[in-house]
Amino acid sequence: MTHPLTAITRHLGSIAYGGDYNPEQWPKEVWREDVRLMQQAGVNLVTVGVFSWSRLQPQPGVFDWSLLDEVLDLLHDHGISVDLATPTAAPPPWFTRLHPDARPVTVSGNRLAHGSRQVFCPSNPAYAEAADAIVTELATRYADHPAVVLLHVHNEFGNHNALCYCDISAAAFRTWLRGRYISLDALNDAWGTDFWGQRYGDWQEIDPPRDTTAFRNPGQDLDYRRFSSDALLARYRAEAALLRRIAPGIPLTTNHLGTLEKKVDAHAFAAECDLVSLDHYLPAADPDGHIDLALNADLARGMAAGRPWLLMEHSTSAVNWQPINVAKRPGEMRRNSLAHLARGADGIMFFQWRQSRAGAEKWHSAMLPHAGTNSRVWDEVCKLGADLTILGEVTGTRVEADVALIFDWHSWWALELEARPSVQMRYLDMVRDWYEALWTLNITCDVVAPGSDLTRYKAVLAPNLYLLSEEHADALTRYVSGGGHLAVGCFSGVVDAHDRVHLGGYPGVLREVLGLHIDEYLPLRDGDTIQLSDGSTAALWAERVEPRGCTPILHFADTPDGGPACGGPVVTRHAFGEGTSWYVATRPSVTTLRDLVRHISLEAGLRAAAEVPEGIEAVRRSGPDASYLFLVNHTDDSVKVPVEGVDLLDATGYGSTTEIPAGGVAVIREPQPDQQR
Repeated sequence: MTHPLTAITRHLGSIAYGGDYNPEQWPKEVWREDVRLMQQAGVNLVTVGVFSWSRLQPQPGVFDWSLLDEVLDLLHDHGISVDLATPTAAPPPWFTRLHPDARPVTVSGNRLAHGSRQVFCPSNPAYAEAADAIVTELATRYADHPAVVLLHVHNEFGNHNALCYCDISAAAFRTWLRGRYISLDALNDAWGTDFWGQRYGDWQEIDPPRDTTAFRNPGQDLDYRRFSSDALLARYRAEAALLRRIAPGIPLTTNHLGTLEKKVDAHAFAAECDLVSLDHYLPAADPDGHIDLALNADLARGMAAGRPWLLMEHSTSAVNWQPINVAKRPGEMRRNSLAHLARGADGIMFFQWRQSRAGAEKWHSAMLPHAGTNSRVWDEVCKLGADLTILGEVTGTRVEADVALIFDWHSWWALELEARPSVQMRYLDMVRDWYEALWTLNITCDVVAPGSDLTRYKAVLAPNLYLLSEEHADALTRYVSGGGHLAVGCFSGVVDAHDRVHLGGYPGVLREVLGLHIDEYLPLRDGDTIQLSDGSTAALWAERVEPRGCTPILHFADTPDGGPACGGPVVTRHAFGEGTSWYVATRPSVTTLRDLVRHISLEAGLRAAAEVPEGIEAVRRSGPDASYLFLVNHTDDSVKVPVEGVDLLDATGYGSTTEIPAGGVAVIREPQPDQQR
C-alpha cells in the first residue's frame, strides 16, 4: 500500500515545498501576487486555514466561505495544492464571550483572558460542540475540492493550553481516573496517599494538582499530565472521526512539537495520524543547534515507524519567541532544510509564506520577507525550491538505522516533577548527550518509544529511563538476552508507571539485566565535578555501584578526599544471555561518552553512514533502485570527502573524492553494486 505522503509527492511531482499561507491577513490584490511568486519559488503545497475560524464563522451559526472559496480556487488554478487545516486552535472572540468558562485556568486558579491562541479548556463541552461544528462545515464544503490533498487537524496540540485546572477539567479528570483505576483503593495504592494523610474516600474529593501548601502528590501530578495529554488526544480523535467520515479519501495529520515541549505525549498522537508532521525551530542560543535538528528529525522518523514524514514548519531565518532571535547565516536555511530531507522528510515547509505586517509574529521570518523579493531570504527560498525539484527522486526512499534511542514523554514528566534528588537532572540534557555522541560518530539512529519492537536493532541506547514499567523492562531484558546490546544512562529503572520506587535496590527492574546493585544516589552540588579514573571529569551525579555479575570498565577516581562513590564503578559491562548491557552511573564528559558509544558501536557491529571528517554530517537514504548519501558541511572550511557517485545538486560525478564548500551540502547518488568498477 502506498504511503499517504508518497501519494502526495507523486501528485505534486516532487518533494512537498511551501508553508503556512494566511491570505486573511492581506487584501485581495496581494493574493494574485502571492500565487505568482509561489510558482517562481517552486512552491507546490501550502497550509491554509490554521487561524481562520473568526473569518469562516464570524458569528454563532453564521458561516462565510467566500474568502476560502476564492483562495482555494486561485491556488488550484496555479497548480498549488493545499493542506487544509481545521481552525480549532484559535476560537473566535464571540465564542469566549458566550462561554467564559471555556477559558483555561492556571495552576494558581487564574482564568486566562481571550487575546491569544488556544484560549480554551480541552475538556470544555461548549468548545467541543463549537469545534465539531466548524470542522463538519469545513469538511463538507471542501471534501471534494481538487486543491485539497491533505487535512491538517488543529495546530500544535497543547502548545499553550496543555494543562487546564478549571472545575470542568477537574470533573473530567475524575472520570478519567475512574476509567484508569476502577476503584479508589487502586488509586490510593498507586498514588501512595497514606503519605501525608491524603487517602481518598470519595471520587469527588479528588481535584487537579493545583497550587497548595507544599509538594503536590507526585502520582497525582503525573496522572494529571497524562489526563491532560489524553484530553487533547480526544479532541484530535473527535475531529479526525468527522474528517474521515466526510472526506474519507484525504489523509490526516497534525503537527507535533518534538522535543520543543514536554506537554503532550506525541507518540500517542503520531499513532493516530495517516502521516507524521513535525515543527522544528533551531534553539538560537545553541551553537550546535543542528544536532537538535537531527535529533528531532530522527524522532519524527521514529514516530513514523521509519516511513516518510513531513516537516510542517521551520523558519527561513529568525523566529520571534526566543529571548534573542538570531538570524540564520547565509546558506543555513538550505542546510537545515536538506538535513531534514536527509533524515527522511519528504516535505519541507515553513511558517510562513508571507511575513506578517502586524500581530504577535510579525518578527518571525517567512519565505517572502518584509523586504519582498529584493532580499537574501527570498533568493535562498527560490534556490532551495530549485534544489528540491532536482532532488525529487529521493522521495519514498528510507533511512535505515541499526541503533535505536529510547525517548519517553512519561519518563520526562516524572523525572522533572517536584522533590527529585537534583533539579539539575534534566531529561533533555541526558538525551542530547547520548544523541550527540551518535551524531558525532555519524551513526544514524531511530528515536523510538518504550515498548517499540527492538528486535531489528543491533544496539539500543536509553539515556534516561527514570520511569520504567515492569513490562518495558522485561522487553529490554529479552532484547539483551536474545543478543542485543543495551546501554543505559544513570538514574534509570527507578520508579514504576505511578512514580513508586521499585524496591530492593536501584536500578530497580534493571538490576538483573545490568548485573549490578546501587544502594544510594549521590547528586553533586551545582557546579561541582567528579574525577574519573581515565583522567576525565563528570558532572551532576554519582552512584554507589556494587557489581553483581557486571565488569567495571571505568571507575570514579580514588581521591584523597574520598569524594562521592570514591573508587567505585562508573561504567560497567555485563554479558547477559546472548547479549551485552552497559551502565553509566554519572553524566560523563562529551568526549568520554563519545568514546564509550564508539566502543559499544564497534562491539555491536554498527557502522557510520560514511567515513568523513569531523563536522560533516552523513546520512543515507535508500530505495529499491538507488541509495543517496547526504553530506552536510557544518564547518567554516571547505572539506574533501571520499565518495563515489554523482552529486545530484550539481550533476558532478565523483570517482574518489568530492569537495564540499563551507556550509555546503552534497547529495550523492551512489552506484549500485552492478555499476561499480
